[in-house]
Amino acid sequence: MGKIKLATIWLAGCSGCHMSFLDLDEWLFDLAEHVDVVFSPIADVKEYPEDVDVCLVEGAIANEENLELIHKVRKRTQLLISFGDCAVTANVPAMRNMLGGTEPVLKRCYLELGDTNPQLPKEKGIVPELLERVLPVHEVVSVDIYLPGCPPSADRIKAAIEPLLRGEKPVMAGRDMIKFG
Repeated sequence: MGKIKLATIWLAGCSGCHMSFLDLDEWLFDLAEHVDVVFSPIADVKEYPEDVDVCLVEGAIANEENLELIHKVRKRTQLLISFGDCAVTANVPAMRNMLGGTEPVLKRCYLELGDTNPQLPKEKGIVPELLERVLPVHEVVSVDIYLPGCPPSADRIKAAIEPLLRGEKPVMAGRDMIKFG
């Protein structure tokens, strides 16, 4: 068996899951023997590649850019892992759903909380078009494995990835593997 093509993406979230991934410390050297990281926010790759074996998806779907990327990722990835509570449930990013749509969110952020010269962004591309609701990954595309946690611990991440290196699916059962928060 050749090296696994591994990708990670970061959507609407805090990057805590990626920080926890880096907490794998020395095991990252062992992992590097078995995987090629083909896309990640911690690598300078601009386009999500074809034929990815495994992708860890951190964050919820909050805007058009997230939506476009997750569809591309699902189409080009064999095994998609919803990585962390934001990806699994939409978690903290979904708190904006309580405001009732994009207009109240933008007004709150740019007008009510604007420090100097409060104004709504007018130029396209300054702020990616927001979706009316923030969504967990599985409401947009199919998910193969759920890896909850805010963030998941390095031990939990290792327990989810290590079986994949042997061509096995991880057992996602028991408090150590499926606890939220």
